[in-house]
Amino acid sequence: MFDKILVANRGEIACRVIKTARKMGIKTVSVYSDADQSALHVRMADEAVHIGPSPSAESYLVAERIIDACKQTGAQAVHPGYGFLSENAAFTTALDKAGIAFIGPGNHAITTMGDKITSKKLAEEAGINTIPGYTGVIDNPEHAVEIAREIGYPVMLKASAGGGGKGMRVVQDDAECREGFERARNEAKSSFGDDRIFAEKFIEEPRHIEIQVLADSFGNTIYLGERECSIQRRHQKVIEEAPSPFLDEKTRKAMGEQAVALAKAVDYKSAGTVEFIVDSKRNFYFLEMNTRLQVEHPVTEFITGLDLVEWMIRIADGEKLKLKQKDVKLKGWAIETRVYAEDPFRNFMPSTGRLVRYLAPEENDNVRVDTGIEEGSEVSMFYDPMIAKLITYGKDRSEALEYMGKALDAYYIRGVSHNISFLNALIAHPRFIAGELSTNFIASEYPDGFHAADVPQEDPALAIVVAAATYRHQMDRAALLSGQVPNHERKVPQDWVVIIKQDQHPVTVKTIHGGYDITYDGDAYHVLTDWNPGEPLVQATINGEQYCFQLDRNGAGYQLFRRGAQIDVLVCSPRAAELNRHMLKKQPPDLSKFLLSPMPGLLVKLTVAAGDEVKAGEELAVVEAMKMENSLHAIDDVVIAKVIASQGDSLVVDQPIVEFE
Repeated sequence: MFDKILVANRGEIACRVIKTARKMGIKTVSVYSDADQSALHVRMADEAVHIGPSPSAESYLVAERIIDACKQTGAQAVHPGYGFLSENAAFTTALDKAGIAFIGPGNHAITTMGDKITSKKLAEEAGINTIPGYTGVIDNPEHAVEIAREIGYPVMLKASAGGGGKGMRVVQDDAECREGFERARNEAKSSFGDDRIFAEKFIEEPRHIEIQVLADSFGNTIYLGERECSIQRRHQKVIEEAPSPFLDEKTRKAMGEQAVALAKAVDYKSAGTVEFIVDSKRNFYFLEMNTRLQVEHPVTEFITGLDLVEWMIRIADGEKLKLKQKDVKLKGWAIETRVYAEDPFRNFMPSTGRLVRYLAPEENDNVRVDTGIEEGSEVSMFYDPMIAKLITYGKDRSEALEYMGKALDAYYIRGVSHNISFLNALIAHPRFIAGELSTNFIASEYPDGFHAADVPQEDPALAIVVAAATYRHQMDRAALLSGQVPNHERKVPQDWVVIIKQDQHPVTVKTIHGGYDITYDGDAYHVLTDWNPGEPLVQATINGEQYCFQLDRNGAGYQLFRRGAQIDVLVCSPRAAELNRHMLKKQPPDLSKFLLSPMPGLLVKLTVAAGDEVKAGEELAVVEAMKMENSLHAIDDVVIAKVIASQGDSLVVDQPIVEFE
């Protein structure tokens, strides 16, 4: 077995690989850029090597520096994680020449499956179901329109070297096809250095279901069940689960056998994933093969009891698979949500900055948190804004979802925006609970974006009694101040008023041992909690049921968070509540005459000038963030009064770009 391996990655996947290597008694080496010099993965490893500036093109994507780091530290093998160099055949060739093992498949598999056009042709030859389309390279926008008309709209334009949703556009007509081709080609060139685009029929209401395969160097290949990855936004997976709530045993077996056949056709070894599109009648079609570890691999690990990273290492070291297909048993249910630094209420724009407070849910047999950050870490503009993967496990789907809801409630993140409210809304959505999923789920259920009104609403009495209990606890503590005049000590009253959105809710709060008895709106609430002021989580039992609320001070009041909903509350005496009715409220400024940058990014295109008359729907500017181009359009007919920003400017959130008359 290897004595030392280098992890050629960063963030949560680097930490994940290090944990398994440590369990196996293998020493590890981390690599890091300028931006990551204080990152968690750097401190977790036994050694760390600096490999360059912050941009990944100058550090994590420079194969020579990774190989030099191996030579410096004596690392015998490299685990690439996912992304970066994980599917780069030139990198694996260079490693081989240097006598360093690659913990992954061979060059032939990477080269063949890494090109979507080539892989589709090979899949067809191997008898794998494939989607109708055009596998040649599209030359220009007009050629794209010609091909799309032949296939029939809707059509998916895809980068041949693509991945992670970049370089992909679904087009419904000729105009969308022309613009979509340009955007897809630009993103492909920026992200992969390869601007080849092909097209295939877009299957409406599809499911994205993938098969995990495991193969050794001796011709033994097995499949480890499936993962349902249909909940996606802009082709990026948001929630994954295993098994799929849709597949039956017959379809699972057929998909698994085709995945194994494809793996054998390219002489695959290591862990890999074959992705399929599945229609409403359980017809399935090959999409692509990922010749690496998938982001969502933990759900498979939960239901199979296998450590996929461990088996990748063992296979790379020349071990035979001990498992046969008949030995693979799927047990229970696992769900993964991806926690991102993004603002779901602002069209999911990335959020950068420092995590000033960070408290992850407690890990146990039912809850797992894969992360590469901690309190004080910075979410950088240079890399993917993922904070963590939150995985829960239960005996069935219902129990796994219950654990997920509780874990999301306990996930406390401050300093950057995050998508926990959105994740809460998804897992509570009736259609999601029923398992009626498709890759169009988010687009169809939230066609106008995600808004506060989309967050699940609970009984407001819960927030009222928790606010009353925590405030009474603080008042009781304050009343214990030493040095009070004898016989004139402060006595805390029982009657209070909880104010939410100017609505006043009178409550009576009596202190009991270990909690409070609260009367609100004629109902009695027995609240038990060991919360202390300053703690961000209020764990409380209310009338026998367990609840977790996140609590922040907000001036004289509180902000409470639960199941993704934020509630601003003020608790005060009846007299103060009476006076509060007369308080003036400051109105926000009118910014409707400005085009504001919805994200931090680069202004790569400005299509208007002062004096231009613009029709609703016309493009005003293009902002690039996280290597994705975001086209900004006019929502009304407007006249451009002034252009404030210049093409090439680096923008911050809400920075004005254009002013309208």
